[in-house]
Amino acid sequence: MGLPRSLVMLILPMCCLFLADSVMVRSADTGSSMRSLDAFLQEYAYQALVNPKTGVPYDAAAPSNLTGISIRAMRLRSGSFRRYGVDSFKEFEIPTGVIVRPYVERLVLVYQNLGNWSEEYYALPGYTYLAPVLGLLAYNASNLSATNLPELEMRASGDPIHVKFDNVKSLPDGTVAKCVWFNLEGKANFSSVESGNTCSTIQHGHFSIVVESIAPSPTPLSPPGTVIPNAPPPPSKKENNTRVWIIVGSVLGGALLLVLVSLLILWLRKLKQRNKMDQMERAAESGEPLQMAIVGDTKAPTATVTRTQPTLETEYVP
Repeated sequence: MGLPRSLVMLILPMCCLFLADSVMVRSADTGSSMRSLDAFLQEYAYQALVNPKTGVPYDAAAPSNLTGISIRAMRLRSGSFRRYGVDSFKEFEIPTGVIVRPYVERLVLVYQNLGNWSEEYYALPGYTYLAPVLGLLAYNASNLSATNLPELEMRASGDPIHVKFDNVKSLPDGTVAKCVWFNLEGKANFSSVESGNTCSTIQHGHFSIVVESIAPSPTPLSPPGTVIPNAPPPPSKKENNTRVWIIVGSVLGGALLLVLVSLLILWLRKLKQRNKMDQMERAAESGEPLQMAIVGDTKAPTATVTRTQPTLETEYVP
């Protein structure tokens, strides 16, 4: 037997609300995603372009909550950029023949150095960073006050783009350094490191030098009475926020589930009472009807046949 229409109309909105809470929990950490960071840094990079000169790089100030990140922006003409390239844009050497799509008259190159935030935004399990993550992205320069601009596709048609890393950490013994390139979706691609700590690419994105992590040796047991000085670090603010959202979503989900179970129990109880009333009505309708007789001004049921005929006691006397 199906659920009543009224009960379905009550359950559907609650289920939608529960799903919305689940989506909110899953997306609680969206503000720290790679795509959000790119849009955020693009906005700050454009703020440095106040009456900019073509081909001149401008350093932008990173927000205070992202101390350690470096940003630089440079406006170029698309035609000149393709014909001449850029000899030096921080660690990037951009050759001639780089094509930008879709075509725009002017573009802005945005440089990123994520510094100590590299592993925060570009976590790479199983690998250790020897250099910070560097980003090279291109945007439309028609409106220097625009935000949330989509990236332009940038591809080298001749010589590749070179990324020459400075201050690369020393390579651990028995390991081999690798270049890593992250595309706009965050997918990691590896290649060999060239001489001079240089990586080559034909596309825009984010780049670094990494090495496979070495499993740490077992920690020796401390003798009795030894106090370990370093306590585990407290969870970060991001982890605390994520846990809070998970707890809130779980509480709301449990409350909604309790309401749904209560409604279901109430409906089953009413359904049982309704079935019992239906059975009583059917039993009453299927019984043998009694004939009615008028006695004075009142109607009363009467029996048409008596089971035992009355007899006089004198009839048994011989």
